[in-house]
Amino acid sequence: MKTFKVLTVIFLGALVIGCGSNSGKKKNNFSIETNATNNSISINETLKLSLKNPKKLEITSVSYSLNGQTIDKETNLTDFKLGTHTIEAVVQYDGETEKASQNISILNNAKPKVFTYEIINTYPHDIKSYTQGLEFHNGELYESTGQYGESKLRKVNYKDAEVLKNVDLAKEYFGEGLTILNGNIYQLTWKKGKGFVYNADTFERTSSFRYGESKEGWGICNDKKTLYKSDGTEKIWTLNPETLVEEGNIQVFTNKGKIGQLNELEWINGKIYANIYQKNGVVIINPKNGATEAVIDFSPLKDKVTQHEGLDVLNGIAYNPDTQTIFVTGKRWDKLFEVKIIEK
Repeated sequence: MKTFKVLTVIFLGALVIGCGSNSGKKKNNFSIETNATNNSISINETLKLSLKNPKKLEITSVSYSLNGQTIDKETNLTDFKLGTHTIEAVVQYDGETEKASQNISILNNAKPKVFTYEIINTYPHDIKSYTQGLEFHNGELYESTGQYGESKLRKVNYKDAEVLKNVDLAKEYFGEGLTILNGNIYQLTWKKGKGFVYNADTFERTSSFRYGESKEGWGICNDKKTLYKSDGTEKIWTLNPETLVEEGNIQVFTNKGKIGQLNELEWINGKIYANIYQKNGVVIINPKNGATEAVIDFSPLKDKVTQHEGLDVLNGIAYNPDTQTIFVTGKRWDKLFEVKIIEK
């Protein structure tokens, strides 16, 4: 497949973030100037700051911070996360203190690599399942499905699609992603701001949790220590698995701008793989800084499943550690594909 086609599939709708603004304080004697182009700068560059002082007031001191972290007038950005951040200057002058702020976007310094895939096996999949979450645990496949009145949590035999366990969600909940950690299944719901915790063996619901700043639930995965949750934006939130409190986030950016509508997530060999809603593609993300390192175009798979009125987009990606292969499917697809990713 051609590189430009893959990038079009993945990045349609991706925006370059470059909107800066001075603080809305009553006083506006000062403003921050940077060396960023259109308020965007690459992570491998040095950020250079200066203060615009049109009234030529006598300044006693100036301190700068980036998202609350103190920085110098010249700061290498290598260790910072990508995304849109706020620079703040605290200015002391004439016995007074004034703050000025400026938004800036930190971009990746390299465009994403383009990967392809090879189909190894094809298995049956419930054509009625509106797949939202997919994950292997102890050799068996766990699936969360969506739609009001149809949402379920399931354990299935992936080789023949036999349902081994099933829990229906109440009609007011729209099921979303799932992940399994320390004997617990964590399942998200969409717009209710609420997730559920189940015993992974019995499927007994043991507790629930509320979302924090992430208003919606889309996808979730884990690295055996931390939960990672998407909310349909460019952000992936980190949650403490014990308290289920959001402790921070990364923003998923390329060398051009953000990638929004992050959906189903899977942790694979130290990276986060994320479905992009409506794009039939997957991005591979560095969980430390949010950099999009590679893209995979899975759109040809949709033509290989039974075509019907309810057929929807690719969604569902799971890594099977037993086979060291990846499994993908979609919403109301009748096939589950085992694939090998090929790095060009």
